[in-house]
Amino acid sequence: MKKTARNSCIFLVALALFGIGCARNMTLSVPPASTPGGGSTQNPGETEQYTPGQNTSAQGVSMIFVENTDGTDDGVRRLLSSMQSHQLDFYQTPASPGGLIASTDVVLLKINAQWAERGGTNTDLIRGVIQAVLDHPGGFQGEIIVADNGQAQFGSLRNGGSLDWADTNSADHRTSTMDVIRSFQSRGYRVTGVLWDDFTTVRVQEFSGGDMTDGFVVEDFMRPTGFEISYPKFTTEFGTRVSFKEGIWNETNRSYNREILKVINMPVLKSHGLFQVTAAVKNYMGVPSDRLTNRRPHNSVGRGGMGTLMVETRIPVLNILDMIWIGPDQGPRNTYAMARQINKIAASTDPVALDYWAAKYILIPEAARFPGGRSASMNPDGTEPGTFGHWLRLSMHELQNAGVWTTMNESEMRIIEGRTLR
Repeated sequence: MKKTARNSCIFLVALALFGIGCARNMTLSVPPASTPGGGSTQNPGETEQYTPGQNTSAQGVSMIFVENTDGTDDGVRRLLSSMQSHQLDFYQTPASPGGLIASTDVVLLKINAQWAERGGTNTDLIRGVIQAVLDHPGGFQGEIIVADNGQAQFGSLRNGGSLDWADTNSADHRTSTMDVIRSFQSRGYRVTGVLWDDFTTVRVQEFSGGDMTDGFVVEDFMRPTGFEISYPKFTTEFGTRVSFKEGIWNETNRSYNREILKVINMPVLKSHGLFQVTAAVKNYMGVPSDRLTNRRPHNSVGRGGMGTLMVETRIPVLNILDMIWIGPDQGPRNTYAMARQINKIAASTDPVALDYWAAKYILIPEAARFPGGRSASMNPDGTEPGTFGHWLRLSMHELQNAGVWTTMNESEMRIIEGRTLR
C-alpha cells in the first residue's frame, strides 16, 4: 500500500509538471501578428517567441542595443541590424513572423515635442526611424504617425508642445519635425504629424460609440497609483481612425483592429526637476490628457502611474532612446547651452531596463559634473521616495503585475554595443 501510494504521488507530480510545461508552450506559441520577435543572447542561433506584451526573451533577459550616431548617418540602420543579429527582428516578414513591424501596420512614433532646442526628440533621428519603417522589405503599405501631447501648457513657450519649433534638436537647428514629415509627404508617403495638444481639452467617446470627434477618452475610475486613464482618439489627414488604446477603427465592419497599431516610443534622455530622470517610461506622460483629469496623470508618475498607463492602453513594441544630445541638468527643458553631446542611441523592448541602464551609465556621469547637481537623486538603485529608482521600481511593478516581463536587475540585462555583447 505504501509503495502504491508513493507511486501515485509521483504520477500526480509528473502529471502536474507536464501540465505546467504544456501551459508554458501554449503561452509562447502565439499568433505572429501580436508577437514581437526576439531571442536570447545566450544562444544567438535560437529564436523564441514572446507572449503578447511580454517584450523580452522568454528566458528573462532584457536586451539593450546601443549605437554611436549623430543622427545624420546610418545609425538607425546599424541599430536594426544589431537587433536582427540577436534575433530581435524589426521587420515582420514570412521569414521573420515574429518581427515588430508588418508592412501594413499603422506605426505611431511617440516623440517628445513639448520642448524646443535640445529638449525634444532629435528630428534627424525621427527621419531615420521613418525611413527605416518605409524600407520594409515587404514594401510598406501602412501609415506612419508622429505624435505627442505637450498638454497645451508648460513647455518652452508655456503653452504646450509643437511639431514645428523654430529652434530644434537637429544638426540643422531649423529642421523641425513637420519639416521632416513634409519631406516624406512630398514624395508620396503616408506620413503625418498629429499634435494632441490641439484637442487635449476635448473629452470624447470612442468611435464604437458613434463619436468621430478628435479628443481624449477618459475612463472615470481611479487606479491604485492615483491614475485616471485617458488617451487620444483621432482621425489622421489620410482618414485613418486611431484609438491609442483600442487600435484602428474600421467603419465598414464597425470593429477595431488592435494588432496593426504599433507604438515606437522615442524619448530624449534628460534630467527632470520633479521626477529626476525622464526617458522611456516618463515619455508616456505625453499620452494622457492632464487637463481633463485634474493633473492626476502627472501627479501619479511618482507612484508608478506610467506603468499603469502602459498596461491599460498600449505597450510600445520598441523604445528608441535619443542620447545624441542629453540634458544632465536643469531638465526637462534642455537648451543648446546646457545639452551635452553623447552621440548615442539605444533601443530595447523593455522601457524600464532601458531607463535603468541609461540613467546609471549615461546620464549620471554627466550630471555629476555639475556642482550641486541631481546625480544622487537620479540613482536607479535608489529606494527612498524622491529618487528615480523609487518610482521606476513602482512602474516596473505595475508592468510585472500585469504579466509583462521587465527588470531592474542588471544580471537580467544584456548590453549590445554595435554587435558586441557585454
